Amino acid sequence: MPPRRSITPAERETLRSELVHDIALADLNGEFLHRPRYQHRTGARIVSVRKVNLTEMFGRFQDQWSPKIVGEVNDSHVKLTKLKGEFVWHHHEREDELFLVVKGRLRMKLRDGDLVIEPGEFVIIPHGVEHLPVADEETHVLLFEPNTTLNTGNIENERTVPELERL
Repeated sequence: MPPRRSITPAERETLRSELVHDIALADLNGEFLHRPRYQHRTGARIVSVRKVNLTEMFGRFQDQWSPKIVGEVNDSHVKLTKLKGEFVWHHHEREDELFLVVKGRLRMKLRDGDLVIEPGEFVIIPHGVEHLPVADEETHVLLFEPNTTLNTGNIENERTVPELERL
């Protein structure tokens, strides 16, 4: 076997970008074990490529305020959740959160005013910012946040979901 050579920072970044692309694609057919697997050029990691159909995924669950993991990008999770009603004021010490509204309307209460997020729009809540998600009607939201993010942030109550389901 030939000796391993070090890769340059530029090569590392190219490989990282390819890996992010490979992982970001997801499949909603529930055939996780039957997906093709690809070995990365470095041979260091085998990744699966799947695509996600958001409509189908949202159809797989009914519960609200309970995020489901549908993908991973580096050290972050792509999650889907259904919201209705008012959540709880909270913040996250270290994690920023992205809320992308797929269906419905999300009102994000902030201490200095409210934002209304419509389908096709997203808002990024920086770490440390107190926020209160509110959905007057059932609203479907895609979340993109670090894998360390607890849904209730600095608050633990009946809505805290410590172990997330994967779809």
